[in-house]
Amino acid sequence: MENYADLIQKQKSFFSQGKTKDVSFRMEALGKLRTVIKQHEQELMDALKADLNKSEFDAYLTEIGILLEEIRFTMKHLKKWAKPRKVKSTIAQVGSKSFIYPEPYGIALIIAPWNYPFQLAIAPLIGAIAAGNCAILKPSELTPQTSALLSKIISENFPEEYICVIEGGVETSTALLNEKVDYIFFTGSVPVGKIIMEAASKNLTPVTLELGGKSPCIVHKDANLKLAAKRIAWGKYINAGQTCVAPDYIYAHNSIKEEFLKEVKQAIQELYGGDPIAAGNFTRIVSERHFNRLTRFLSNGTTVHGGRHDLSSLIIEPTVLNNVTWKDEVMEDEIFGPILPVLEYEDLSNMIAEVIKRPKPLALYIFSESEAVQNQILSSISFGGGCINDTVYHLSSPYLPFGGVGESGIGAYHGKGSFDVFSHEKSILKQTTKFDLPFRYPTTKDALKKVKMFIK
Repeated sequence: MENYADLIQKQKSFFSQGKTKDVSFRMEALGKLRTVIKQHEQELMDALKADLNKSEFDAYLTEIGILLEEIRFTMKHLKKWAKPRKVKSTIAQVGSKSFIYPEPYGIALIIAPWNYPFQLAIAPLIGAIAAGNCAILKPSELTPQTSALLSKIISENFPEEYICVIEGGVETSTALLNEKVDYIFFTGSVPVGKIIMEAASKNLTPVTLELGGKSPCIVHKDANLKLAAKRIAWGKYINAGQTCVAPDYIYAHNSIKEEFLKEVKQAIQELYGGDPIAAGNFTRIVSERHFNRLTRFLSNGTTVHGGRHDLSSLIIEPTVLNNVTWKDEVMEDEIFGPILPVLEYEDLSNMIAEVIKRPKPLALYIFSESEAVQNQILSSISFGGGCINDTVYHLSSPYLPFGGVGESGIGAYHGKGSFDVFSHEKSILKQTTKFDLPFRYPTTKDALKKVKMFIK
């Protein structure tokens, strides 16, 4: 197992020089990152096509364009975010001024997944740079073309003592986790997230864990079914369902379930055509192991749409399963593939009770025109974030911090949230020397009585 102690020391030495704390240095780095992403746009699309069969449209929308916008937004606001901000002082602190100074942690280790291999490596890097950290990126070995290109882009444009990419498999991640870094940012599965947190605990290293879970999509009886079906199909099947916030399953009201199923089938037809496997532009499953895991689920319930799959291309067409129950294998863990189970409910409260029996999901989606129904669900179920009458789209807003709760994750990022994640807020009280309040000292006459005057 390789030892990365020299690299860590090199970054620590560079960080100690203070260059990364200069806001103009951060702005220059972000501007350079934006430029090189644009310069390598076609290469990135080609790599994503080679690794996951992503179309150019999906690659740009979900991997490139979203990052360019994130960098633009960050650069627009960074100077304000980085400034010490004044906060109120209490009456007991007369003469003092209070400030919060955002400061970088130091060396940030970013471990990225394979499902959005470029976006989910660079998005946290934007926050790490903005906050003034050095960074080590560990991309996924399951998307080798994208990981190699990521390494090339970074190594050609940034010194390794500032930002570097380390390619490799599980043993590489393990070796990096054995080193003492200042912050760990991990995106991936719940089981691996537990391993990351255990490793971080040995040095009490702070972590952000962006995990997953079974994200419900609730379709109430008053929903706009045609629009709901289209938005659900898009959110579920983009990237072949290999999205941490994809609707994992549907809970449809029994009075509209059959009509909803018809609309979903129609939406899939419109979005992906009659034979996505033959068309050759549907994102493939990342590996044969994941492919085999997913195809086992096809025996659950009743297949009402799709179900065809091709091992040679690792493609499973968009599939809808009806007559599914919580006892089926497909409902045990996060699906992470293009298979959509549909359950039904009659009573809203009973359905909510079933959802909250399970671990808190990363996302939840509600399709209903009723504010009362929306509010009942929002106030009853804990989850990371989500949408009302849409799916997945909350990820695209830099004003909405993105993250999980409970088993679906720790911490949130995007926009200012990314700057905050990689910043420690240092609290400072600046005290006057023009006078000194005597009541704070025990030698003052009636000191306790005077202290109590300030504490009600």
